[in-house]
Amino acid sequence: MKKQWHLITGVEPGSIAEECGLEPGDRIGAINGHEIEDFFDYQYYIEEEFLRVEVLTKDGEECTLEIEKEEDEDLGLVFESFLMDDYNSCCNKCMFCFIDQMPPGMRETLYFKDDDSRLSFLQGNYITLTNMKEKDIDRVIRYHLAPINISVHTTNPELRCRMLHNRFAGDVMEKIRRFSDAGIPMNSQVVLCKGINDGEELDRTIRELGDFLPCMESLSVVPVGLTKYRDDLPKLEAFTKEDAKKVLSQIQGWQKHFLETRGTSFVHASDEWFILAGEEFPPVDYYEGFGQLENGVGMMRLLISEVEERLSELTGDDREKSVSVATAKLAFPTIRKLAEQVTAKYPRMHIHVYCIENTFFGEQITVSGLLTGQDIERQLKGRELGDELLLSCNVLKADEDIFLDDMSLSALSESLQVPVNIIQSEGQDFVNKIISM
Repeated sequence: MKKQWHLITGVEPGSIAEECGLEPGDRIGAINGHEIEDFFDYQYYIEEEFLRVEVLTKDGEECTLEIEKEEDEDLGLVFESFLMDDYNSCCNKCMFCFIDQMPPGMRETLYFKDDDSRLSFLQGNYITLTNMKEKDIDRVIRYHLAPINISVHTTNPELRCRMLHNRFAGDVMEKIRRFSDAGIPMNSQVVLCKGINDGEELDRTIRELGDFLPCMESLSVVPVGLTKYRDDLPKLEAFTKEDAKKVLSQIQGWQKHFLETRGTSFVHASDEWFILAGEEFPPVDYYEGFGQLENGVGMMRLLISEVEERLSELTGDDREKSVSVATAKLAFPTIRKLAEQVTAKYPRMHIHVYCIENTFFGEQITVSGLLTGQDIERQLKGRELGDELLLSCNVLKADEDIFLDDMSLSALSESLQVPVNIIQSEGQDFVNKIISM
């Protein structure tokens, strides 16, 4: 197999790499005789105190640098890609895949299906494990990479193959068992589909994943998201209020079992279930440190507690200001209540809270992270917006002021003729932005 040479794009000033004469344009291929596949190999092998680094210079010459350094001391190199390798795309065609439910004509990156195990460790992504070969599993165990976040969906092998539309998807429990035997911490998730992996199948999944406690640290259950773009896709039904109550009761029964037998709730319902069922969010302690926050487990409760904590620090006054806050259907009732708590302390504040319906993806998509600029623009046009419009940070692309539909924040502001500002995810910023602190 041909050796990979990894392009250096930056060298930190004063670093070991600079002292050794490495420059942007040079490439690294191996360390101490070990060929470098990606970031994890590189990080693992540079921990030694003595290194023999095989280099291909930008002039095309191969050489070996001998380096002595402190253990765990970094070399100070920046590479072309932070993974030092191409991303692994998904080989499944899940019946509930959101990307398959996207409308045509959006930016190309939105259609890329990521299922790269390395991003589980680096960014917390959830992966199906179907892309992992023996060497990948061995490397996770050898390097003790953790935690690994797994999209399980069901522990029934035949059902998992059908749900993921992949005849190789049924060995997930064998892989989980290997990670557990090696002491690798894991988290898991289930995207619940009505009449498919719910009911007795969900019981089976919770029970069998719970057998891997404590290495399997948590399990979240989230409802499937269904857009209006499901032509030629498997027919799936939305959950009703009564369905949500049954799912919550089922999960709560298992939580009681695990608390009594293992000292942890283990399985958690995402916020959507409580909202759909019309039930109050549980107290902070219920969420056991919010370990499944990125899956929407406890996000609303954490926001509520942070807002209440911030308001308790303030004495309130008679400042006058008129602002608007726009959010999606899921968070709207909570945001409206929080706005009322702010105005109770600042009675001359006028806060307009607007619920934006997702007409772009369909009314069953209710999370703010999937709102588009055009939906916000159309539904707020001509409304009373006050001195500024506030939006949650999750409506934007992570590193840019751009919505999913490529409308920019500045374009929205110009169209609505009002400044548009972003609220970060924590409750303190929610209060501070509204009252201009």
